[in-house]
Amino acid sequence: MKTVILAGGSGGLGSAVARSVAHHGYKPIIGYLKNAGRAEVLAADLHCPVVGGDISDAPVRSDLITVAQGQGELYGLVVLAGDPARVPIEQASADDLLASMRVNFAGPVLMARDFAAALGDNDGSIVLLSTMQAIGVFPGSTTYAAPKAALVHAAKILAKQWKVRVNVVAPGVNDAGMAEQSVRSGKYNAYVEKQAIPRYGRSDDIARAVVFFLEPDNYVTGQVLTVDGGLSLKM
Repeated sequence: MKTVILAGGSGGLGSAVARSVAHHGYKPIIGYLKNAGRAEVLAADLHCPVVGGDISDAPVRSDLITVAQGQGELYGLVVLAGDPARVPIEQASADDLLASMRVNFAGPVLMARDFAAALGDNDGSIVLLSTMQAIGVFPGSTTYAAPKAALVHAAKILAKQWKVRVNVVAPGVNDAGMAEQSVRSGKYNAYVEKQAIPRYGRSDDIARAVVFFLEPDNYVTGQVLTVDGGLSLKM
């Protein structure tokens, strides 16, 4: 059975991706940072292993890969790990910017690098999660969006440099995941009311995009799929 590592795979978007991955016949490996209980409940439901820790740390990356290799054929990596980094640039410190870069860029890229090395010349797929804010220009998003934009550019370089397929899914306003808090606050209500988008995104929208990129022998690499209802086109 082909295994798929889901770094940050126990949250709102991650759990939907994990369930979709399992439904399509892959063996998910659930990685989590803080919420062990949530990750273990999901893993028990899907009958798959969990690995805790920060993917910025080399031993955690190694553990995820080793566990995946022990569960079947190493095949896929989906990096859902991230932090909303909502500190406005006007108030941000160097530590704020570096913390966002660590979680939203360095960890995912290092995880991709180690996975690609372990995969070797075998067929495989890497899917990185960015954001529509890395594609469109949204005022106030510098601390979060800049590292995510760097992740998009890195994915294109790596897709050109490596044999493994590397693609990016850029979610928009979703009722799950990091945007859920903003949706609950009403921050994005005007976009729906003015029909800039037909509805808020759902976790299943993201899961479908991820599973598409995971398809074996897929003829797509170095691409970004923005799943935002077209909002970034209207900003």
